[in-house]
This record gives sequence, C-alpha cells and structure tokens, in this order.
Amino acid sequence: MAESTTKRGRATGASARITAVLTDHPVIPSIKDEDGLRAVLGVHCPVVFVLFGSVMSIRRIVETLKAAGKTVFVDVDLLDGFSSKPVVVDFLKANTRADGVLSSKAVIVRAAKTAGLLAIHRLFLIDSFSYNNLPKQVSLSGADAIEILPGCMPRVISWIREDTDLPLIAGGLVCDKEDVIGALGAGATAVASSNRDVWLM
Repeated sequence: MAESTTKRGRATGASARITAVLTDHPVIPSIKDEDGLRAVLGVHCPVVFVLFGSVMSIRRIVETLKAAGKTVFVDVDLLDGFSSKPVVVDFLKANTRADGVLSSKAVIVRAAKTAGLLAIHRLFLIDSFSYNNLPKQVSLSGADAIEILPGCMPRVISWIREDTDLPLIAGGLVCDKEDVIGALGAGATAVASSNRDVWLM
C-alpha cells in the first residue's frame, strides 16, 4: 500500500486537457523510428509520444504528425545532438509545433511548463527508493502528468493513483491486452506502448 496520504501532485488546467483527450483514447503510441512514424499515421490514436529524432530531423517528424492531426509529445532525453539542459525546450518551442515534452529530468519538465508546453514527467520505478522519491521529483517538476515505467505493475499504479490527482500514464513493457487492462483497471489514465498490436486495441 502507499506509504503516504499526502498528494504527490495536484491536477492543473493543463492536466485536465490531457485527461480529456486520453479518456476516450487511452492508448498512446510511442514511436522509436521512421518505421513507427509511418505506421502511426494510419492509427486512430490522437496522442503520440516521439522517442527518437535529432536536431536535424525533429521538426520534420513533428510536422508530419501534426499534419495528421496528432497531439505530439517529444522525449527530449532521447534526441540526438542536444544537451540535457533546458535550452532544448526553447529549441522545440521555437522550431517545432510540438504540443508537449517528455523527460525524466525535473528541470526539463519545469522548463517546458515555463515555455507554455504541456509537460509529462517520466519516472522509472525500479525499487522502493525511486518510489519514495517520486513526491519530491513531481514537486520539483510541477508536471501536468506523470508516466511511470515499467507500466506493467498494477499494484504500484494503484498506490500512486491513491496519492495523486495528476493524469497517470503507464509506459514500458506494456505488451498485450492483459497489460493494458491491468494498468487501466489499477487507475492509469492511459498506457503508452511501442507495440503496434497495442495501438489497435
């Protein structure tokens, strides 16, 4: 069970926007390469997580998705040619039409919010230390939503759901229908997956 009754994060207006989109479409395709980019264009999922790209290609990738009517979040931690500093957010804001940012770094998530972008904090829960450190990280980032990885942990999802009002996305190792149902049943707002079979559920 959860170790604290103190809320780890409270929903904002931006959080409500994210929840509204994901309520009807709780599966988020995560794309890792050009193949995934082409494949997701034909899938009826309004939100896409971009987990690849470079300083040279990210504008084109985002524009391709926006032209298909997608809401686009870019994982800035995985972009080639960028430093892990808030300036990467300024670049995205100035040079792309990305709707939001994904990052495991609180300072980057905070910078995205300051820039007027939607901000999702990715949190890797590998042990009790990382779980217990979650409230501090969310407080530092002021995220609009959180993504926990791996996402195939219904019990942990239920603990976090008890403690936060933020949209909660389960990502990583979400491989099949059972994983999706388990995560959503435990309280996740949505699941993110690079598995194309999951996209079609």
